[in-house]
Amino acid sequence: MSSLADTVLPLIRTRADVWRWKVANAHGAQMHEAVAILQQATHDHDPAEVLAVTQRAIASALKVIMRADDSSGIIGDACRDLLDLHPIAAAKARPPANKLITWMMKFQFVDECDYFTIDPVAYASALGPAGIAAYRAKLDEHAATLAPRPPDDQPFSSPGSGAWFTLNWNARRLAVFDRDVDAIIRTHARDRRVAAWLTDTAVALMEIDEVDAAIDWAKQATDFDNGHQSQRAAEYWCELLAEHRPDELLGARADVFHRWPSSTTAGRLYRDAGALWTEYEAEVIERLSSHPREAVLFAQLSLKDIPFRSADEPHPDDCGRCGETPPGE
Repeated sequence: MSSLADTVLPLIRTRADVWRWKVANAHGAQMHEAVAILQQATHDHDPAEVLAVTQRAIASALKVIMRADDSSGIIGDACRDLLDLHPIAAAKARPPANKLITWMMKFQFVDECDYFTIDPVAYASALGPAGIAAYRAKLDEHAATLAPRPPDDQPFSSPGSGAWFTLNWNARRLAVFDRDVDAIIRTHARDRRVAAWLTDTAVALMEIDEVDAAIDWAKQATDFDNGHQSQRAAEYWCELLAEHRPDELLGARADVFHRWPSSTTAGRLYRDAGALWTEYEAEVIERLSSHPREAVLFAQLSLKDIPFRSADEPHPDDCGRCGETPPGE
């Protein structure tokens, strides 16, 4: 092994009882040390060596996580960091495209551990145009060996459902790589049956700087229903407006609060309203009054008003008879 491998791989590999939570956490921290060494090595080591060691580290890390109690997510984060590093190392090393494609296909369709995905867009620089074309051909070849593609509403109805999931993921990412709006909508929104898919469409459109279309799809996801996916979409919609159409943000924040009145949506409306808060204050307080917990959280976290009470609520020391201000005020 090279000196880099001698340093990195012992930090990744282990025979310890990583099914025990504390042991897994300790080893996960050690794995992050290995990742940091590899990240630094991309700047001062032979790129081919860094790529080779990174691939071996990934293989070992996947074996570790498959027998670990990673409920803290430390080992998983290290695995993701290694996978994020791999296309960077590949772009510097520029291995033959066929070798890189073989690794990508094996990782996605052969290796036993299927906890993670890789992003073909991240490999575009290493593969080059001819390599991307060859990669697409390999995906098509693999698809031809599978049972028919399952419908969107029955994703696990096919014997090859796992492989189809990966192929669909690749189709979505390659649509982004192509900057093809129609393909992005087709592969991400699918049959438009799920609010999260509409949000995914918006996120993908933002990747290719289709701002107006992304805002429209985020709004569609927000309006889909009153479920939690639409509520998450509403926050993304507001984030896009804040960056690209700030004049529309306040109206959107008010709409979101009306649909999902809570300390969180009220707090965001309060934050973004600024000097215009007085126009919304009475309505917000009234809407939250039927949810005492949310009202208290809003008062404490956003208004920073610990002794908060509504304007028409009597002072606790007021007898309510004389209308006089209690002593001391």
